[in-house]
Amino acid sequence: PPTLPPSNYSKEDFLEEVFMDESSYDSLAGLLKRKKNIILQGAPGVGKTFMAKRLAYSMISEKDPSRVKMIQFHQSYSYEDFIMGYRPDGNGFKLKRGPFYEFCNTAAEDSENNYFFIIDEINRGNISKIFGELFMLIENDKRGQQIRLLYEDELFSVPPNLYIIGLMNTADRSIAMIDYALRRRFSFFDVKPAFDSEQFESMRDNAENEKYDNLIECVKNLNKEIAVDDSLGEGFCIGHSYFCFEENETIDNEWLKSVVEYDVIPLLKEYWFDEPEKVKNWSDKLRASIQ
Repeated sequence: PPTLPPSNYSKEDFLEEVFMDESSYDSLAGLLKRKKNIILQGAPGVGKTFMAKRLAYSMISEKDPSRVKMIQFHQSYSYEDFIMGYRPDGNGFKLKRGPFYEFCNTAAEDSENNYFFIIDEINRGNISKIFGELFMLIENDKRGQQIRLLYEDELFSVPPNLYIIGLMNTADRSIAMIDYALRRRFSFFDVKPAFDSEQFESMRDNAENEKYDNLIECVKNLNKEIAVDDSLGEGFCIGHSYFCFEENETIDNEWLKSVVEYDVIPLLKEYWFDEPEKVKNWSDKLRASIQ
């Protein structure tokens, strides 16, 4: 079937879809324009991935997936996967170009337009190893400067119209502290649970469900306890996106029970793995809120 032309997407569309106020959006968009590399960091379920794509579309002014690319880092992800490297090819090895190399070239050939490269779980990969010699070139004032690549005798640069958005889960215990080199090249933007935002309040009104209201109040109290817990803190608060629903979705007992049992309680078991009493206490409170 023929591909439809991208639909327009404005700042107003962003504010309607993403639970964020206008001044926070302006700060975020301004930061990305200025720095070119940002990391959205927040607890599970605050909608970082959703926000990153919508932010890109709002800055492009249309929903154009060809100008937004998303990949995910993991512990064994390498320079060879990301930029280029030799890969087995039937009867030998062949030089294969990775997604960042390809996307930089695409952006460079279309310098009139902005391109956005989104890296999910950016803190799970060894970032200086993955970027290799290009780590220097992603800095704002080094854009367009050329460097010779490791595997191919060609000069390469990261174009000024390419923006990098990293996503980072603050409740991820398996990661070491982010290294200084990364902190210098990226600005960090905190994405917090948005239970008190206008957009969430309006969705809550649409639910017209007392049990749903009780559950949200219970989770807000739970988040207060998580925030003051010395071993956890704000970065572990439970996000609002677990409680979001589509317009045509029915919020019934089954839906509420499923969110409590399969989304929220497993997180608590992970957070307070050494405090089973706390897990039991809050699990009981959550279950009671929807009885």
